[in-house]
Amino acid sequence: MIRHQLDPSILKAYDIRGEVGCNLNAEDAYAIGIGFANIVGNGNSIIIGRDGRHSSPPLSAELTKGLIDGGIAVIDIGIAPTPMLYFADQILDAAGAVQITGSHNPPQFNGFKFVHNHAPFFDANLKHLGEILAQGVKKTDGGNYQSHDISADYRNALLNYAGDLTPLKNKICVWDCGNGASGRIIESLTAALPGTHHILFAEIDGSFPNRPPDPSDPTTLDALRAKMAATNADLGFGFDGDGDRLGVIDRKGRHIGGDLLTAYLARGILRKTPNKKIMGAKIIFDIKSSHIALDQVRAAGGMPSLWKSGHSHIKARLKAENAALAGEVSGHIFVNQNWYGFDDALLGAIAVLAETAEHDLTAFMDSLPTSFATPEWRIACADDEKFRIVDSIIDALNATDTDTLDINTIDGVRVSNQDGWWLIRASNTGAELVVRAEGFDEVKRARLCDTLYHWLTKHGKDATAIRGRAK
Repeated sequence: MIRHQLDPSILKAYDIRGEVGCNLNAEDAYAIGIGFANIVGNGNSIIIGRDGRHSSPPLSAELTKGLIDGGIAVIDIGIAPTPMLYFADQILDAAGAVQITGSHNPPQFNGFKFVHNHAPFFDANLKHLGEILAQGVKKTDGGNYQSHDISADYRNALLNYAGDLTPLKNKICVWDCGNGASGRIIESLTAALPGTHHILFAEIDGSFPNRPPDPSDPTTLDALRAKMAATNADLGFGFDGDGDRLGVIDRKGRHIGGDLLTAYLARGILRKTPNKKIMGAKIIFDIKSSHIALDQVRAAGGMPSLWKSGHSHIKARLKAENAALAGEVSGHIFVNQNWYGFDDALLGAIAVLAETAEHDLTAFMDSLPTSFATPEWRIACADDEKFRIVDSIIDALNATDTDTLDINTIDGVRVSNQDGWWLIRASNTGAELVVRAEGFDEVKRARLCDTLYHWLTKHGKDATAIRGRAK
């Protein structure tokens, strides 16, 4: 009987993640392997992959030992972007999959993302994994190991999705791999695409020497912008450490938020879906998304809806609603029409190219109304306090006259009124509150920021940055 206590702080809402050598170590990886094997069931197969972080090989080795000791047939696809693991899970029809990755986090972090029965394994499932490890699990015979290279299959599937891109033969694109796990695939993929393609930082290096591995932060893509300017490029793509977040820069150097990028892709899907009642009408956005993105989908004949932030929540909702597409402000793009519905930055880039072949992204951005949205502020708040604060704000709002307010509480509290909307939600990945607002003009945005300032300071939080940016 093997008993092991995981540090509760590494059991996040969407995955297991911690600082290696601090609250996450090789012993944890072994225990996670045998514990997940116990849940999946001995005799089944589980696919594993890993990103390029320096801590990933030893964690992968211990995870493999744990899975084998749990009676699992391990299929190792090696260094791979997380969406390639999701692809392998679909194609090889395994009972589960585990990616060793720190995603978009700094180099010292690492962790595990899970799939079980082709669906996200998260939240309560992860808590259950921690509980059974604490209670104890038994070793069993029958486990084994094999390596399997699925990269060519994945690359070919991406190219097949792309279709005819010959209209892009005179276009110039820059791809910033960020030294993440996508570099090799991107080199192979772009070699088969029409047009001119410049690739930055393709070498996989877990120390991320050229930029932080988070393309949702526009400041991380300065080298991409510079290369685009030097080459007069039409499009730029930036990738995170494990290839499931996409950052896009248009011809004018603008960083395209994941919500607006989703609206852009949705217009193409809706245009090509004559019978929208079957599939295509429903487009899902995360709770932080701009009203401009939702309005664009409505204008194209679609049915936009808001859902909880977080890739696992969005994937589950996408399947439940049989929606064609979903996207998050953070750059997770989920294509469910003619693809598999998981978040895939490489497929997202290919989808942008396919749409650009018919309707230019820069022209789309030029056509949008002016946005009066704030940045996404993150306010430090203890894990045992953040949800309580959000609940307190909801209770206070419900106790007032709410006839003029549209209060959405699916993930924190998003309040819409005649000025626009504001949001306060508890982060599911860090000790912080996530705060954002979007007004219909500058004055209305300032009023919304004043409201945010009121609620945060009422609960003892330092919101001076918000007051300073409100005017």
